[in-house]
Amino acid sequence: MIKSKNIMSEKILLDALDRVAKNSLGYTVLYVNISKLKPKNRHPQFVKIIAKLFDSVVGTTKGVMFVLSNGDIAILSKNTPQDIVDEAVKKLRTGLASDPLLVHDSRDFALVYEFPRDFMVFYDKISKMEQEQQFRPEPARPSKRPVQASEVENIIAGLDDIAISEIVKRQSVLRIMPDKSFAVAMQEFFVAVKDLSRYFADNIDLVADRWLFQYMSQVLDKKTLAAFSAAELKTWPKHISLNLNLSSIFSREFVNFAKNNIRPGQKIIVEVQVMDILNNLKLYHEALDILHKGGHSLLIDSLNPSSVGMLNIRHLAPDMIKIFWEPLLEYDTDNAALKETIGLLGAENVILAKCDNGDALKWGLSYGINSFQGPYMDEIEAALIHKSCPDNSRCTVQECLKRRRLLMGQYRDECTSKECLEKILGEN
Repeated sequence: MIKSKNIMSEKILLDALDRVAKNSLGYTVLYVNISKLKPKNRHPQFVKIIAKLFDSVVGTTKGVMFVLSNGDIAILSKNTPQDIVDEAVKKLRTGLASDPLLVHDSRDFALVYEFPRDFMVFYDKISKMEQEQQFRPEPARPSKRPVQASEVENIIAGLDDIAISEIVKRQSVLRIMPDKSFAVAMQEFFVAVKDLSRYFADNIDLVADRWLFQYMSQVLDKKTLAAFSAAELKTWPKHISLNLNLSSIFSREFVNFAKNNIRPGQKIIVEVQVMDILNNLKLYHEALDILHKGGHSLLIDSLNPSSVGMLNIRHLAPDMIKIFWEPLLEYDTDNAALKETIGLLGAENVILAKCDNGDALKWGLSYGINSFQGPYMDEIEAALIHKSCPDNSRCTVQECLKRRRLLMGQYRDECTSKECLEKILGEN
């Protein structure tokens, strides 16, 4: 029996074909021509989503998925039900309807090879691809390398030389109100890794080693919290969201931040990662208790509908969750686990993030979600702010957006209407 797993390369696929050659009756290969799609539909992240969509075929047939050098997908399995293949392809045809390969229900996109009838045709096809691959120059290796344990202390010491307050950014979560207007539900404050990386050697990847980065991020948390004292914002949102490690909630810097920066009527929403929670459930519940005693909240970040279904939300009892949008979620229209979670937490406590188009909002609204974050929402917010600005002829909407994200610095200072720049939608 073929074990279900994802592997790469034509050579390994040929080895698998050699093993089934003597008794190939009943075996099939579903071949998906990703390489024939338009370039915009061959983006690596989108290919991952397409591959995920075909997981149902892999799981049902106990097959194996091969991602080939040109990006095409081949699923080798036995007795593949045609209806499962048709359903997966149908979803893609709908999602990529603008692609010429799919407009006329073309079989050039997804083709099933049935063995033994089509065995030699398919074997020759992959053999030719493997030979062509041998003569291609190897791609250049990434110039960056993971940070080493021996370098961590020097990097942490280097944080002292960085004006953290100048690279802290903010991003709003917008809520769609009953009258269809937009209001800021909260603003998230964070330090982007790409901004931080500019201060260190170009060949060092700060996040490649997850454990070392978590250690460094604990120090960064404290410096970020301390940096707010230098911020030049005069208008702060009622709800301030911070990305923190669980351990940072117990730090002196967090206590000082809450004491010195949070006024009556304001609250902190701490966003934490699932892995941080699962690594220390006891600490998680202690952190949740401390936040609640201070009148604050905890949000579980970076979820998707699958991970929502895997978590015991009743036991974890977070105040809020944040789900990340991805294009093919639009086909996930009746997710029972997601509906249960939304019903348990309340739709107002579920945020759909990484929204990059109107489809994300439509999907979220269909589940009762009305709070959104991401590039699409940033553009809406900046456009509304820019439109209301008396000096809007001096800059573009994009310039307004970039300045609005900053807490301080020369670029922000170029704005001639700070009161408008700091405006919180939905608040007077």
